[in-house]
Amino acid sequence: MNAHTTALSRAAGLPVPTPLRRLVARLPIAPPSIALALALDRLLLPRLSSDDVAQLSGRVVEIEVLDLGIRCRVSLGARGFRAAPDRGPVALRVAAQAPSYLRLLRGEEDADRLFFERALVMEGDTEYGLVLKNTLDAIGPLLTLPAALR
Repeated sequence: MNAHTTALSRAAGLPVPTPLRRLVARLPIAPPSIALALALDRLLLPRLSSDDVAQLSGRVVEIEVLDLGIRCRVSLGARGFRAAPDRGPVALRVAAQAPSYLRLLRGEEDADRLFFERALVMEGDTEYGLVLKNTLDAIGPLLTLPAALR
């Protein structure tokens, strides 16, 4: 774990023990990648236009939840999202703490703000990252809380 990851963990306020995080980071990436692909098929895919699908297809995106030690790789194809293998290049790598991802999914936080505050890291194909970000911005929040919990 690097200094950047450690600093983000402290800033999130989530006390995930280092030994647990290291253990989770050693686990195969296929199970969480499959779970993420299934969630994206349900939450995101129905909201994408055919143009969006065409622009985003065929590229591997790696999502890392820093404070939990979880890493996933997914790609979008003609049949929806699928888990991508843990080898080979990625078009885009996105890393953040779990609370930052949750705020993004709920529409409570802006990706640009998190990026400039260094709470969200994006590495790789900048153009592809902007297409993905703009697509998600246009769709709006993927998760909404019931009114009783807001």
